Amino acid sequence: MSDILCVTSRGLCREDFSVRIDKIAAAHPAGIILREKDLAEDEYRRLAETVLAVCRKYGTLCILHQFVQTALSLEVSAIHLPLPLLRSIPAAQKERFSILGASCHSAEDAREAQKLGCTYITAGHIFDTDCKKGTPGRGTAFLQEICRSVSIPVYAIGGIRPENIGAVRTAGAKGACVMSALMTCGQPSDYLNAFKE
Repeated sequence: MSDILCVTSRGLCREDFSVRIDKIAAAHPAGIILREKDLAEDEYRRLAETVLAVCRKYGTLCILHQFVQTALSLEVSAIHLPLPLLRSIPAAQKERFSILGASCHSAEDAREAQKLGCTYITAGHIFDTDCKKGTPGRGTAFLQEICRSVSIPVYAIGGIRPENIGAVRTAGAKGACVMSALMTCGQPSDYLNAFKE
């Protein structure tokens, strides 16, 4: 079982996005977080319907992002939210999700996310990454602090590669999120397998 979550970014794709999603879902990551922040909710919903169908075909978990009403109307059981949005949704809505994640940037954030009902969190960014140009990674000591502050699984994000996944696991993380490389690599299955070696 993979401990790598794929975070999507259509803008980075070098091929048709649905083709890329099919390849990633077929490689069975721990899940695919459909994070397309540039889309309006109606556009996101159309994309989500397509991606959910692909993920179901392969038995791969699809985690929707940000749009709570879309996730509820599509009867999706997994969602990932920015912490400010997580704070604002009613408990009755949160209870509809068996998998609830949030993005955290401090131990305080992590503890709050756990109290608000999260079943996992992402923590970052850990290593230097082009996605956060000019902002140094927070490092594995930061990740270790986050992991020690909560009892729910923590997934590291930011500059994660097969060469540094060992340090992420040693810090106590359940796994990691990968975006850019899975959107651009030759074969997602080969790239995901490299994390197991």
